[in-house]
This record gives sequence, structure tokens and C-alpha cells, in this order.
Amino acid sequence: MSTQPGEGEYPHPGQVGDRAARMAVPARKDRKVHLNPHTYATLYGPWQPTPQPRPARPVVAALAAVVWVVTLASLGWLTFFVGMVAVWGSAAGVPVGGFLSRYALTVIGAAAALTALTFAPGVRRLAVETRLLIAGSLACPAPTALAIWLWTRSG
Repeated sequence: MSTQPGEGEYPHPGQVGDRAARMAVPARKDRKVHLNPHTYATLYGPWQPTPQPRPARPVVAALAAVVWVVTLASLGWLTFFVGMVAVWGSAAGVPVGGFLSRYALTVIGAAAALTALTFAPGVRRLAVETRLLIAGSLACPAPTALAIWLWTRSG
């Protein structure tokens, strides 16, 4: 009878014999799975190369930034004006909750519509700068025109 663990005797706890080493299963990361190209195409569709990154378009990005700065400045002026009207109205004893909620819901609704447009499937395929320019171009005229009108009329 042999004194080697694994050859007829059970190893003591903590000892690893040749038999245990032979029975060890290789780790999962060592295995590589190769799919048949037909199976891959059936599961995931035909192979397509990774799309190349789009070139940077600084002019479009600068135009989008200008449009959004004008839009947000106009919206800031309108919010300040609505806030001042609400303060004056509440000082005069007029309930202003409905007025403020209508303004807030209008801004939230416009933001939701612009978000839906920006993430629409046809627009989503465009570059980020182009999407921002489109959304800003649609968002800019209304608050800017209203802010200019209020500025000239309230002044």
C-alpha cells in the first residue's frame, strides 16, 4: 500500500493529492466559446462592422450653444417676470397658485415635447450637436419673442 495521498488513501484536510489535481475543473474564463457564423447570424442578425466615430463639427456645436444660451436667458427673464407678478399679486391679495401652476406646466410640457422630439428614432440617428441645434431652434423663438415683447411693454 502506498503512502501517497490519492492512491488508495484519502488525503488529510488541507492536502491536495494528484487525484484532486486531475479532477480540478478549469476556470470558466479559460474556456472560449466560438459560434458557428450561421448560428450567430440567426441569433443576432448579420455581422456589421462597428460604425466609425463621426467627425467633430464645432460650427454646429457653437450654433447650438448660442441658440440655447438665448433660449435659456429668455426663459430666465420670463421666470423672473412671472415671479415678480406672483409676488405683486399675492401682496395685493390675489390668489396666484393657478397662475404659477399654469406657467410651470407650460414649461414642463414644452421640455417634454422637446425631449420626445430629440429622442425620436429619426432624430436620434443624427449627431448630438445636430440634435441640440434642432431642439434649440424649435425652443428659441417662443420664449425669446415673449421676453422681448414683455421687455418693451413693461419697461
